[in-house]
Amino acid sequence: MAFKYVGAGVTPVSHSTDEERLFRGYSGRLLLVISLGWALLQAGRLSISPLLTAIAGDLQISSGAAGFAITVVWGTYAILQYPSGRFSDRLSRTTLLVSGLSLAAVGFLTLSAAPTYPAFLFGAVVIGVGVGFYPTPARGMVSDLFVAKRGRAFGLHTGSGDVGGILAAGIGTVVLAVATWRAAFGPIAVALLLIALLLHLWSNEGYEVAKVDLAVGDTFRRILGVPRLRWLLFAYALYAFTWQSATGFLPTYLRAKELSPVVANASFALLFVVGALAKPLAGGLGDRVPRGLLAPGVLVIAAVALVGLVLASTPTAALIAVGVFAAGLLAYPPVMQAYLMDSFPGDSMGGDLGAMRSVYIGIGSLGATYVGVVAQYVNYDIAFTGLVGCLLLSSVVIVLRGRE
Repeated sequence: MAFKYVGAGVTPVSHSTDEERLFRGYSGRLLLVISLGWALLQAGRLSISPLLTAIAGDLQISSGAAGFAITVVWGTYAILQYPSGRFSDRLSRTTLLVSGLSLAAVGFLTLSAAPTYPAFLFGAVVIGVGVGFYPTPARGMVSDLFVAKRGRAFGLHTGSGDVGGILAAGIGTVVLAVATWRAAFGPIAVALLLIALLLHLWSNEGYEVAKVDLAVGDTFRRILGVPRLRWLLFAYALYAFTWQSATGFLPTYLRAKELSPVVANASFALLFVVGALAKPLAGGLGDRVPRGLLAPGVLVIAAVALVGLVLASTPTAALIAVGVFAAGLLAYPPVMQAYLMDSFPGDSMGGDLGAMRSVYIGIGSLGATYVGVVAQYVNYDIAFTGLVGCLLLSSVVIVLRGRE
């Protein structure tokens, strides 16, 4: 028997569950609310990218400083990946989900009112912490709620992240047309607080606060002690570096090519539209062909498309290049994550993946700073050309060192 605090009393909550329903009943309500939460978190932090030019102008910061702000969001998020997984296993899922949504809301409100660059960075840190608490317990709750329909439930939940990316592009376009960049974040914060309230009211879980042993040393020694896993970690970090660079500066890069804001933001949305289609197709293909060959193959496709983007000078050419780039780049995660899961011991699979995510997302978060600094002192073409090298090197590492 668990207890949940509601108003001024304590109500016992039964753990009996109804039939697994994707859109109705207890399981359907929770799947809806945690998926909406993930979509809003993604929309909020990704909307910084299409608004970056306006933010930099208003706060009077360089492209390098703007890129560092994105690095702060994603770097803080990365640090939280491993501990949030441990917390989720030992505390209630609801404790972390409601905390994450609430913290992220505070962070977005801070961004909307930030008068200076340091205040903006503080808001970025709070957002990173809030978002960092969310994805692992959200996936854990989906797994708790669904068994027979788990695959479909995960498909709906993870797809909400791509919806968030599409929303981010729309937010950037609409807000800049009718208001200042600050108007984007207040509504997101209010919506996140509403989702947190619904989760509090609908979840049968209680809240729990306790000391948790993170066992960091044992986990990282286990991962880094296997040469093949070290190489795979390096390869994934190169991929993550490219992904963070692209999501952080793609709209700004296209504006620098003298393409319109509409084209720049449409290209940003296209990343996630194509990704929503490419991910399940690549995952299915990975079940039929060797993942150790498919993963480097899609990276080569992304690299070739990125060369096309650097050379593109018209809206049509840019959109085609972005579409192919997205297909190759976003086909990689489902294939590579399945490949990694095949490589981990069964009794430590979740913790090992969380630890690797902390490392490769953390390294990848530096990508936005890299693009901003290189663009500041050289230009965007050189910065994005360097990403081609990252993709090709990652592909070579998987083929030569990462395969069994």
